[in-house]
Amino acid sequence: MIQDEMDKKDKIQDAVAIILEAIGEDSFREGLIGTPVRVEKMFQELCSGYQDDLLKIVNGAVFHESTEDMILVRDIEFYSLCEHHLMPFFGKVHAAYIPDGKIIGLSKIPRIVDMFSRRLQVQERMTRQIVESIQTVLAPKGIAVVVEASHLCARMRGVKKEQAKLVTSSFAGVFETNAELRKEFFERLKVDIVL
Repeated sequence: MIQDEMDKKDKIQDAVAIILEAIGEDSFREGLIGTPVRVEKMFQELCSGYQDDLLKIVNGAVFHESTEDMILVRDIEFYSLCEHHLMPFFGKVHAAYIPDGKIIGLSKIPRIVDMFSRRLQVQERMTRQIVESIQTVLAPKGIAVVVEASHLCARMRGVKKEQAKLVTSSFAGVFETNAELRKEFFERLKVDIVL
């Protein structure tokens, strides 16, 4: 197991050195000599979601509660890597659910977001994975998730549109079938709450 981890680290570091040389850099110059190690550590951190487990993240923080009101956790910031270009995309997740006898600890939905955002990802899949995880843990009456993000692959290269944002959404249960409930969810996202 330890040898496998060392092999993975060496492969990433070797690949970074090859890329540096392929673009015309000297991977042994002062400013770059430690870059392969730094990039390897960065990838371990930014892709740590592959090691996460949903049940360990939730850690029993599901509680019986009779409320049937919408529960919304909004403005959950996230950072991810686009699987097409390995460039960052980042933004906010807004997640709501209608309980069916159970609620989840406040920190758990942001942790679920982190689990999926810390992988090579596409925003559309990540949005659905968040919904599916909440469904698995709580089996609520309904779930709504909206993700809005800026993608550096569209800002820095290719189309080069600095202001473009991708907005994705996924609904389950009563949020799929009840247009008024979806409207209430979107209305709550428009309101700036000042405490």
